[in-house]
Amino acid sequence: MDEFDTAFRKKFQSEEVKAYTEFYDETMKLMKSEDLKAFDLSQEPQATREKFGRNSFGQGALLARRLCQAGVRFVEVQFGGWDMHNNIDQALNNTAATMDMVFAALIEDLASNGMLDETMVVMGSEFGRTPDINENEGRDHYPLAYSTVFAGGGVKGGYTYGSTDKDGRRVADKQVTPQDFQATIGHAMGLPVDEVVMSPSNRPFTVGDKGVPVTEIFA
Repeated sequence: MDEFDTAFRKKFQSEEVKAYTEFYDETMKLMKSEDLKAFDLSQEPQATREKFGRNSFGQGALLARRLCQAGVRFVEVQFGGWDMHNNIDQALNNTAATMDMVFAALIEDLASNGMLDETMVVMGSEFGRTPDINENEGRDHYPLAYSTVFAGGGVKGGYTYGSTDKDGRRVADKQVTPQDFQATIGHAMGLPVDEVVMSPSNRPFTVGDKGVPVTEIFA
């Protein structure tokens, strides 16, 4: 490929072309790197793999732990398929059971490996579900009140912050915005959440878009 591109690079000596070549060089380095062993789940004991569950979410959570051990600072594991518009009882039997097992396995695993105090685990979604059951025995999208979970990373265990009204329709106490949520994660990572960073187009940005970290959740 390098030989094939030589004439092109000589003719078009721009930063963009140079960057494209460097991208492939870095890719080749990664493909030959010892760091790729972090992706090899076969190195884990079978009992550990079974504990996380033989499903994509469970094995993804186990991979997340391995990546953190290798020094990766941020890992996202997606569950997917959480729509509950129809027959929510049956749907939750599968999804919630898997979520509970994997989340518990990850917390226990991080604790046993001495990683939980320095690793923040955050579970959340982009919205909640309606308090009322719809005509299809399910629940629809609902952005006005829903919960997230923080664990590890200096967070107080067994602590609840804020509450809804008795029907779960509105936040009744200590509302947290999506911006506050992001700023809280940034704060835990030691980022300067109040620092204004200018984009290349000269637009001002802060971690969490001016959100306020919820420091009360930390020990």
